[in-house]
Amino acid sequence: MKIQKKLIAISGIMILILSCIPQNISAKKTEKNQYWPEGPEVVSNAAIVMEAETGTVLYEKNIHDQHYPASITKILTTLLAVENSKMDEIVTFSHDSVYKTEGSGIARDVGEEMTMEQCLYGVMLASANECAYAVAEHVGGDIGTFVQMMNDRAAALGCQNTHFNNCNGLPDEQHYVSAYDMALIAREAYKNEAFRIICGTKSYTIPFTNKHTAEETPLHNHHQMLYPLRTRQYLYEYCLGGKTGYTSVANYTLVTYAEKDGVTLICVVLDAPAGSNYDDTRGLFDFCFDNFKKVNVSESETSYTQKNQERENILGEYEPFVALDESSNIILPITAEFSDVDSQINYNEQDEDVLGSIEYTYAGRLVGSADITATDVEVNTFDFHEQEEEKTETAAINASDSAEGTTNQKAGQNRIFQIEPKMIAAGVAGIGILGLFILLVWKFVDNFYKIRHMLHMDKREKSPYTTIKQNKMFRKRRKRWF
Repeated sequence: MKIQKKLIAISGIMILILSCIPQNISAKKTEKNQYWPEGPEVVSNAAIVMEAETGTVLYEKNIHDQHYPASITKILTTLLAVENSKMDEIVTFSHDSVYKTEGSGIARDVGEEMTMEQCLYGVMLASANECAYAVAEHVGGDIGTFVQMMNDRAAALGCQNTHFNNCNGLPDEQHYVSAYDMALIAREAYKNEAFRIICGTKSYTIPFTNKHTAEETPLHNHHQMLYPLRTRQYLYEYCLGGKTGYTSVANYTLVTYAEKDGVTLICVVLDAPAGSNYDDTRGLFDFCFDNFKKVNVSESETSYTQKNQERENILGEYEPFVALDESSNIILPITAEFSDVDSQINYNEQDEDVLGSIEYTYAGRLVGSADITATDVEVNTFDFHEQEEEKTETAAINASDSAEGTTNQKAGQNRIFQIEPKMIAAGVAGIGILGLFILLVWKFVDNFYKIRHMLHMDKREKSPYTTIKQNKMFRKRRKRWF
């Protein structure tokens, strides 16, 4: 039954594609007519703005160059922690976590116990290096194993210019990222609800612990576009959160999430002078929010969609076997229209429900995609045995009560006769074959005598001599001679 449903759905897709090929060809535009806005100049040595839902890159500068990430490393550390542990697990600080870390921290002690949730707030809000180390040991068993988990996860996301060598971002020649790779990591992390809550929290208080029994530990988010830790000049009303970073070799790094009018953006800046990390981020956000828009695919797509149609025949209302994901969107410049994009269908044989996807490109950039999903439409079969039983019951009722029999007879006449699509296809094919057979027979009968004569002539033995027909005069002369 699953195979039958999938074959029907795929057939629906093929019919849609074949029916709209001329429209697609005429609607496509060359890249010369597709304009992509150019962003502002930034001071940071590398920068990128990526739309969170589609992964569309709206702005780029040296996005594949390798740079030291500093503490934005902790985004991946936190992601792995929320994916591989529970928030109420107890994390115990080891000797290495306390004494093998330096820089920012919240002064934890050896043997101190905190929940995973409390540790992650320390990691993301206060950028506490000892908390990141303790979390890594707890999740991976040891630092080496956790670092390998980091590199494996980054590779799975498509990172090609990234290598991690610790869990907190302290300086290391073998610890580097690119702006593009960091955006991929930040995008993946933001899909996780626990991560979104933590990174978007402005303030948090760690309660008493077994080592800090006399006082609580208040935390404030170091990201100054979200919380005015030292000044209010960088506050940004659309900021959702993010992570700061700084070391003397990395300079300032920053990852920021912002949302406006339903569009969520991720901005990454690397190797930025003091203050320019915030200024560049704000300028890039303003540019992208002003020059790009989100477009819903299912509301705009006309080439590949199937819509319900009322048909006054025995089949009743037509319902599609496939549909586009209604939540899918693409990102376009505000001056562009949906009809300007190019599209390509990719098939998926691994998932029964998602049969494929349509990828949309504009100006040579991937701007989004939409899944082609199988609907829940079921084909009802016609049960002849059941209909015979109903007729028998109706006849019995007619015999006992003529009035009720008349009513039941009318109701039986109003039933909808439902036929499977495969029955219709088989019937059409049968009619076609029968018509062809009749045509061949008719042609044969019409030319029967001609064919017979040709066959007879072919079988007669031809004389090697010339035949001379005798006339009456020749026969008379012959009689005289004899």
